[in-house]
Amino acid sequence: MHRGLHGRGALFDIDPPGLAPRLVGLRPYQHRASPYEHPKELPFVVFAGGRGLGKSAVLRELRDAYRGHTPVALIDGEERQFTGPPPERPAEAWSPVGQALTTVAEQLAEPVTGAGRIGFPRLASGLLAVAAGGWSDRDVPRIRQEAERILLLNETGSRLSGFAGRWVSKVIAKLVASMSSTGPVVEPIIEATLEAFAEGIAPAHRRLRRAAAWYRDYPNAGGNPKLGLILLSAHFRAGGDSRTHAELYLVRALLADLDDAYAGVMQRSHRLGRPVVLIDNVQDPAGLGLMEPVLRDRADGIADQVVFFAALRGYAHPALRNAGRRALPEVARHTGWTPGTSPSSRALLVALPPLTPDDTLHLVGGTAQGFDMPPQLPHATHRLSGGSPLGVTLLAESARQNLPQGSASLGQMLTADVAVHEDHDGRPTYQELLDRLVPGGRLDELTVLAAAHDRDSACALAEVQLSDDFGASGVLDLEERLAEEGWATADGQFVGDPFLRALLLLRLHHSDPDHARWRAVHRALIDHYGDGDQADRGRYRLHHELALGKADLAVAYLREAFPVSETRGWLSTLVFIASAPYYHAHDPEGRDFAGHDHRAAIALGRTDAAQPPQPDGVDAVLHLRVRRLLHAVWQLTDPLVLPDPKVSDRLRFELEQLSNLRPAGNPLLWRASREWPSDALAGRPLRIPADDEDGSQG
Repeated sequence: MHRGLHGRGALFDIDPPGLAPRLVGLRPYQHRASPYEHPKELPFVVFAGGRGLGKSAVLRELRDAYRGHTPVALIDGEERQFTGPPPERPAEAWSPVGQALTTVAEQLAEPVTGAGRIGFPRLASGLLAVAAGGWSDRDVPRIRQEAERILLLNETGSRLSGFAGRWVSKVIAKLVASMSSTGPVVEPIIEATLEAFAEGIAPAHRRLRRAAAWYRDYPNAGGNPKLGLILLSAHFRAGGDSRTHAELYLVRALLADLDDAYAGVMQRSHRLGRPVVLIDNVQDPAGLGLMEPVLRDRADGIADQVVFFAALRGYAHPALRNAGRRALPEVARHTGWTPGTSPSSRALLVALPPLTPDDTLHLVGGTAQGFDMPPQLPHATHRLSGGSPLGVTLLAESARQNLPQGSASLGQMLTADVAVHEDHDGRPTYQELLDRLVPGGRLDELTVLAAAHDRDSACALAEVQLSDDFGASGVLDLEERLAEEGWATADGQFVGDPFLRALLLLRLHHSDPDHARWRAVHRALIDHYGDGDQADRGRYRLHHELALGKADLAVAYLREAFPVSETRGWLSTLVFIASAPYYHAHDPEGRDFAGHDHRAAIALGRTDAAQPPQPDGVDAVLHLRVRRLLHAVWQLTDPLVLPDPKVSDRLRFELEQLSNLRPAGNPLLWRASREWPSDALAGRPLRIPADDEDGSQG
């Protein structure tokens, strides 16, 4: 059973088996066989999605589920070890793919239940030939270190066995002795390697000899394994397409060594299931350099029996143009995957869905130990996060740490410190989230542009709020980055994902103690939308006025529009204006000045006496009703607060009363009075009722 994840049963289920046991042939966390869905050719499974959807968590869970039962390896293409060579190693003898192959083989080599270590002699031969291309400086200590790491990939016994240590030392001595004081070392190193592999008559040495001979089939080697390795090393050092060609054969060598480990009846009887390779951030060079050769070879009929699971940031990549596409629930019982003729068709892109409200309830509710949790908190958490596993998990942890300290709203939990590691100090939860959701720079610029609604308003903001060298090109770059990383788009918002936008706007509000940047950004957008009469520009302007705490203009607009506007459009405008972020003033330590949210008091009519309508002669009843309604919607739809049941009841009442004032729009207003309160309390967005067929349009 999957132990640390929610909403991923389609991958880990046992009875009936989910995707992982059907491909691996083993039950998760058990050394028990499971029927194969694809007994011959496997899909290369790529989990797709934006940041925070739990792709890395899924790969870690897969590693934990199968480690010790079948060979398994996990690498992350973003790790520093894959970004550049070690300081002493020449770049022409190193690549992210070579480093990834070494790391993967070291993990796959580990013993598992019922079977010993796997040796990788083909891969070791190729990696030694490549490494020798960087040994021209005769740095003997470094050469010994690099050669030892590679040669240990051959060992099928324990790493600590006396034989393994003696054999490696003997081969390294032979390699070092083969190097003259001048001239290239690649050829003598290869000769010494092949000679060392040819020694002895034990089964292990026969395996080494077979592996060394494998390179006789390298293109243009003419059946000569020494020439094949020399060509491989030269192609690698040449870079470009030549290096890509050499890396293809190194990946093929890894898979051929794995095939050897499973060849024969005896080997199969000791090894249940298939080996598993997990690649996080497969869009990075180390990941692509592993994935593309596998897809190409499988398309060319060069089969392997390795299960690949990878994680892709976003939902598309040129290398996966013709991949099959499924959502995770669709592969719960079968994949329905059939490969085409192109390499990319050998992949199956599986989109990870967000968590459901029930998943969020279990995650957040599970943190309530020894204290009372507000009943609205799980629903509000799901509404804010959109079901983001990262968001839900960190908010649940913040609730566990901060609810006993008096935090009562999601806004307070986001600004309160959360310690994600016991040995580290806490930091504000929203900062912890943004560091994971928006790494790699440009966070300051994106924070400002989160208030924009489209490219034009983003460019207008950039012109007055960002540096001169950012400009329109910077806006386009951020727009492209958001799309590449899988963030959703939405009409009327530059940052389409509501959760990311809420976090960015919260950061904008807290960017300075007096909130000057916050005010400047919204004033700039008010200026951008101007004083024109177009309805769309007017509603955007009022949205930003409300974000600055100025509700009178919005109330007046909605009051005057109510008798004459189409009812559905009026409701839509109300909801849009009321979606303005509400971040009231805080002191430099983040404490609330007022100590309470004034919107509930206004929505409940407690301030009516102090708010006479302007100008004289305005329908006071309608004015106050619209004012209460606006603040009720503003409070109930605010993702950072818990919906107030009293305000929900008042919302129902105000809509009912408005329906009496507008006979033509009565059905729409009446339906809204029934649907909106329950939607708000359940954490659902307020849906605008559709027009009925009975002519209820205003």
